[in-house]
Parts: sequence; C-alpha cells; structure tokens
Amino acid sequence: MKRAVAVIAGLTLALTSLSACTETPSMNNSYQSGDGTVTEIKPENRSEPVTWSGLANDGSPLGSVNLPGVITVMNFWYASCVPCRVEAPDLVELSKEFEGKVQFIGVNVRDTADTANAFKRSFNMDFPSIMDAESGDVVLAFTGVVTPAAVPTTLVIDREGRPAARVLGIAKKTTLRALITSVIEEGAAD
Repeated sequence: MKRAVAVIAGLTLALTSLSACTETPSMNNSYQSGDGTVTEIKPENRSEPVTWSGLANDGSPLGSVNLPGVITVMNFWYASCVPCRVEAPDLVELSKEFEGKVQFIGVNVRDTADTANAFKRSFNMDFPSIMDAESGDVVLAFTGVVTPAAVPTTLVIDREGRPAARVLGIAKKTTLRALITSVIEEGAAD
C-alpha cells in the first residue's frame, strides 16, 4: 500500500512538473509549440484595425501604414524554430501563388538581421521580415486581439487591417490557402 501511494505521489509530481513546462513563455525566451489551432473571426466580430510597425530585415521601416487596403499574411518565426523551417517552403509557395493579391510579412521574434537573412536565403523567401526581437512591438500590437502565443503563429489580416484568422503552430498549406481565399472573397462580395 505504501508503495502504491509513493508511486501515485511520484506520478502526481511528474505530471505537475510537466504541466509547468506548457505555460506560455515570453516569445523571446523559449520555443512554445502550437497545436495548429485555427481561429477564424467573422467580419462583424473583428477588432478595430491593428496598427503595427518595425524595421525590416533590410533596415527599412515597415508597418500597417504601408499597406492600406492590402490583405496581409503575417508569420511570426525565428531561424532555429523547427516548425518554422517545416512551414517555410509552403509560405514561400503561397506568397508566389497570391502575389499581387496578398502581402506576406515575416516577424522574426528572436534573431539578428544576419541570421534572419541567412534563413531567408536558404528558403528563397523574398517577402520582408520585421526584426522584432529587441522591441517586441509587433507582437505587442496583436497581444490581446489575436495573441501570437506560439512560434510559429500566422495571422491573416483583412483589407481594413483587422485580424481575420490565426493559426497557432504550423500553418498547413491547404488551411492557410483556404483562410486567405476566404478573406479575398470577402472583397469580391462587397
């Protein structure tokens, strides 16, 4: 009986310790996995437009003010994030597929510009990335609206600058394509 109690106590301690590992950390401190959860927001339930800005990997300023009326796909990533590396080819392919209709933007939450640029070259990623590691301004702009609580997180932002969808974790190509197409079709229905 004492052994059974000790085993149960040990298992309880182990499970408690494991659950502590799943708390959402700061995006700059460690990798937080996402489970691929998709959240779509109907147009009538969307927030006010989110204003964001930062410096792109080439040092130029980039923000929501540069994209009036443009559907935007925003992907939060960093170079050593394994799921980010897995989804990068699909993001590149989708950015080409929707060229002229949608602007893809990366938000690098950890790396220096040199590291981010090396990653972008490795994956032939030609869309800009904001370097958000030092300030966290872009992450903060969306916190409380569609919080990018995992890396990677991908947001689809409508023509008005309002978050329309969020994927926590790897954005599967077919799912992201459907989310983007849905927001594009909203404009066609107007």
